[in-house]
Amino acid sequence: MNLKNKVVLITGASSGIGEAMAKKFAEEGALLALTARRKEILDKFIKNLEVKTRAASYKCDVTNIDEIESVYRQVKIDFGKVDIAVLNSGVSFRSSIKDFSAEKAKLTFDTNVLGIINFVEVMLPDFMNERNGVIVGVSSLADSRGFPKSGFYCASKAAATIFLESLRIELKPYNVKVITVRPGFVKTPMTDKNEFFMPFLMEPDKAAEIIVRGIKKGKKRIQFPLAISLAVRFLRIIPDSIFEYLASREPVPRK
Repeated sequence: MNLKNKVVLITGASSGIGEAMAKKFAEEGALLALTARRKEILDKFIKNLEVKTRAASYKCDVTNIDEIESVYRQVKIDFGKVDIAVLNSGVSFRSSIKDFSAEKAKLTFDTNVLGIINFVEVMLPDFMNERNGVIVGVSSLADSRGFPKSGFYCASKAAATIFLESLRIELKPYNVKVITVRPGFVKTPMTDKNEFFMPFLMEPDKAAEIIVRGIKKGKKRIQFPLAISLAVRFLRIIPDSIFEYLASREPVPRK
């Protein structure tokens, strides 16, 4: 797929993978519609963007369907359409049974799952009518099993992955492509909070390069790095008793 002059909407574009993807898409000649809760950061990013392309920023909370509808209408006014929607917004809370919080669980699911679903609901009629478009949902390799103190995050990413798979099958007759992105550990403000060692920790620019390359190739699933991808595949097939033994061991602290 040639990305030149494609209108790419990215949620959660103010930092981490979202910001890195925006840079990479700009290098490919795409037009950028960037959303985040902190519009001022997006404005600064666009101002400092080394590769000059048409770009616009929009304040948007993906948990608020009214904001999404308003932003999508404005994007269509500004750009005419959306060719590729990269639904990247996400949150994570390390939460054990000692500080269990249903409020954190709700925020996690509202952002990581409904944040994707809300955008899909708003964009879907146009994509189906035009029989064109690409929906890219950012999940995680953490969707494979329920890791301790990450239950909310793992469960939300598992839900996102399953939803995207279902959506991919239904939208195939409409020529709308659905891509699931499953990264391992990427250095972002979200992972900076983790107190444990993260193997094969990747820089956002490298992650963005892999994702954009996969989108150009039309892949259905983009998952990386290979070592972590193989490891979680192994964890999915081992007996529960072995997984529970391994998962119950204290993680190696970060140095």
